[in-house]
Formats: sequence, C-alpha cells, structure tokens
Amino acid sequence: MLVVNAGTTNTGAVDPIPQAATVAREQGLWLHADAAYGGFFRLLEEGKSLIPGLELCDSVTLDPHKGLFLPYGTGCLLVRDGAALYRTYRSSADYLQDVSADAADPANPVDFADLSPELSREFRGLRLWLPLQLHGLAAFRTQLREKLELTRAAWQELAADPNLEMVTRPQLTVFTFRLRRSDGGGEALNREFLQRVNASGRVFLSSTLLGGRFAIRMCILSFRTHGPRVQEAVNIIRRAAAAGWVKS
Repeated sequence: MLVVNAGTTNTGAVDPIPQAATVAREQGLWLHADAAYGGFFRLLEEGKSLIPGLELCDSVTLDPHKGLFLPYGTGCLLVRDGAALYRTYRSSADYLQDVSADAADPANPVDFADLSPELSREFRGLRLWLPLQLHGLAAFRTQLREKLELTRAAWQELAADPNLEMVTRPQLTVFTFRLRRSDGGGEALNREFLQRVNASGRVFLSSTLLGGRFAIRMCILSFRTHGPRVQEAVNIIRRAAAAGWVKS
C-alpha cells in the first residue's frame, strides 16, 4: 500500500498524488489518500489544481466534521472497489442471517457490518445527508472558498511583518510561522509568544514541531470564522510579535 496526504494536519501540505499514482500502478500497490482535512476542497472550481489526482486513488479518507463543518465524529471512507471492503470485513454468524448482503447483487440490502470493523453503529450518515438537503452544496462551497481567501490574506499580512518568520506557505488553510531570530533559536521565546497570543481570549492558535523546530499553526476552518475575526487575530499576533521580538 502507498499512502499520500491531501492536506496534512501539521501544515496542510498536499503530496504529489499523480506521481504517486504512477508508482502505485507500476508496483501494483493500493493507493490510499488521507484527505480527512483537505479532501472537500475538491468541491471548489479550483479544487483539481489544489489537490490534483485525488480521483486516481483506490481509497480516500474524508472527515465531514472538518471540511464540511459538521459535528465531530462524522468520518467517511470512500473506496473505488466496494467488493474489496466486502472481502475484507465480511463475517457470518447465526444471529446475522436476516440481512445477508451480497456485494455483487445490488438488489439485496446493504449490511454495513460487512463493510467495516463495526457491527452496531449510530446513524452517522444522517448528519451529512440532512445539511446537504437543507443547504445544498453551494453553501459549503462558499464557506470553503472564504476560508481559502482568509488564509491567503492572513499569510500575506503576517509575511510582511519584519518580526515574523513564515515557516510554511498555505496550500489549503493551514500555515506556520514563528518569531524571526537570526540565530535560529528561541523556542522558549516562541512558546511565550504563543501563550501571549492565546491569552487574549479572542483567538486560539496551536503549535507543532517542523524539522525539530517549534512553529505556530494558524488553521482557518470554522463556519463561524470570517474576515473581522481573522483580521483581529492578525492584529493580536503582530502586537504580540512586536512585544516579544529579540534581535540577535
């Protein structure tokens, strides 16, 4: 199996999926894409350029509770060959004989216990189906496009601040940065910087390690987050950076 990322948690990075698909075909590998965070950006007109090659994968993980702003716990696995899931998870027991799905016969009812490790489950699909019926895809596309635009605008403004070092550019709606120091150090200072930003109580940023170095993450992916709040976050970050910057 070959696994590619379509929007990593750390930085929102997208792997070169078309090239990976070529390798997978040559080597006879199953190609799986972790698109839990980023996959739904394919709904946009520019989606194919943001995440090219996603349609080439054998399976794709999606989290509607991320990219479609739904309640937590609404996850999804898409598989090109449904029979492969059936062969993997199908089991039999006397108490399961009343719903006996045949993956090759669409006339028979689907028993989802035959398609995953779970036997009993809640009706998670309703959480996705109902908002799509009520609002349609256009509302979700509008939200996703707004988050992309807000992220790019925030990155550009922070990148212009001489007190900040931009660590990664946003491919989707995540980017990372830190205080600028010519000695390449200052982890403790950056941790204090992050605490100062979050102590405002107005925004919450998280952190990660990239190449062993502490970095601050900005992730814009909430249906409640709009321009004024992002601008407020940028202002808070810039004020905290001005207060915490130390020349080397």
